[in-house]
Amino acid sequence: MTTASTLKLDRSIPDVGWWAGNARLVNLSGKLLGAHVAHAGLIVFWAGAMTLFEISRYDPSIPMYDRGLILLPHLATLGAGVSAGGVIVDTYPYFAIAMLHLISSMVLGAGGIYHALMARETLVDDSTFAGLFGYNWEDGDKMTTILGIHLTLLGSGALLLVAKAMFWGGLFDPHVLTGSGIQGDVRVITNPTLDPVRIFGYLFGARGEGGMAAVNNLEDVVGGHIWIGLICILGGFWHILSKPLPWAKNILIYSGEAYLSYSLGAIAYMGVLAAYFISVNDTVYPSVFFGALGGLESTPGVISARGWLASFHYILGGLFLTGHIWHAIRARGIAKGFDFKKGDLSVRAIANDPQEGNLSTPLNSSDLTLNFLKGLPIYRTGMSPLSRGLEIGMAHGYWLIGPFIKLSPFRNTEYGDLSGLISAVALLVVTTACLSIYGTVTFSKRLETQPRPTFVTKVPNVPNTLVSAEGWSQFSTAFLIGGVGGALFAYFLLHSIDVLSNIPTA
Repeated sequence: MTTASTLKLDRSIPDVGWWAGNARLVNLSGKLLGAHVAHAGLIVFWAGAMTLFEISRYDPSIPMYDRGLILLPHLATLGAGVSAGGVIVDTYPYFAIAMLHLISSMVLGAGGIYHALMARETLVDDSTFAGLFGYNWEDGDKMTTILGIHLTLLGSGALLLVAKAMFWGGLFDPHVLTGSGIQGDVRVITNPTLDPVRIFGYLFGARGEGGMAAVNNLEDVVGGHIWIGLICILGGFWHILSKPLPWAKNILIYSGEAYLSYSLGAIAYMGVLAAYFISVNDTVYPSVFFGALGGLESTPGVISARGWLASFHYILGGLFLTGHIWHAIRARGIAKGFDFKKGDLSVRAIANDPQEGNLSTPLNSSDLTLNFLKGLPIYRTGMSPLSRGLEIGMAHGYWLIGPFIKLSPFRNTEYGDLSGLISAVALLVVTTACLSIYGTVTFSKRLETQPRPTFVTKVPNVPNTLVSAEGWSQFSTAFLIGGVGGALFAYFLLHSIDVLSNIPTA
């Protein structure tokens, strides 16, 4: 029998392909909630099922890091079923954790199905309990409240790890020595580091070049979780009780696409940071469970657990970063009035003149791009043509000499550097000639009498001092002088490396 909910569902969800995913539900808050709850159920189900699978494959005679395991090494670092030396003595805790996840996944799955098929398609933001979960993408106050709730939950999760370390059995410490001389054992962390100078010093490299990944004791690890847990909870309450500040309203975009881009950017950062942490740290990721530091393989041809985790975190971090950039461009484009469903509206002619030879797109017309372009010496205000030419020429000359030295046929001879310098100077002379020809044709007396179009909001305007034959001539001459100077300076540095390296330092 067809229900009213089914009829309403068919009318509300856009008729698009399966590849659209949750984008079909962006304006249906109730259905989107169902999709998220169901997704959480799938994640929890995977965790439980994968743990059972790894238990079935576990062989105590083979090092854990050589078995291709993902979840058991993490559970072992939490002190579950582990004894001195990192030996697994009891797999029952792993079984119990797996079953807890499987049962939880059924509850989440039922909730996802309910919200996807039977509950309201759109949650109403009112004074009822259900209204607490209603929202409007453009409501910055509500979005800030949701952010605060997420921060509070994240802080609570960090403090749960603290509780496990201090009160619920402790954590595995790979650096502790037992009474019998065995390295590595589970211990309770009784004195976590609370000194803020020491904890936050990791962020500024005070404990080593590895930053946070330089941590080498569990006291600092647990102390850091205490600090970050409290900061997240306090920040959560702040966002729940406050409204967006004026600077946030001016900078941030309040839309579903924008929130997705913000989230993907944060996940990308955390993915790359986690990958680096896994690669270089053996306190949080003990070698007895994840494999030795310094490589992907534990033995030739066998990828260790550390290698798998680091590689996939780097790959997923890159994918999430790509997604962040994609959705950020879409969010900013839509905010500027672009309609991505119609290709002719997402790319426009500058000043609506197709003969201008330039197009306005969400990328080159965004505030970030325009502000970057305005800082370049060709557009920067308050500079003479000579200053512009010198700065641009020096930058080009300095960098041009390198490719000519490295790729020249004389690169392996004693004349390699000199040939690179001569080639770079020759290219600069040719470029200057091209600039001069361009200026002669573009800024002739006949053309100077015709007003040139200016584009106030789309692209930075070339300063008036350059849009004349005299100004462009000065710019071209200074470009050649600056370019040759930059190339000579680079050549001097290449031949002075030995001298500079022998200068004594204090």
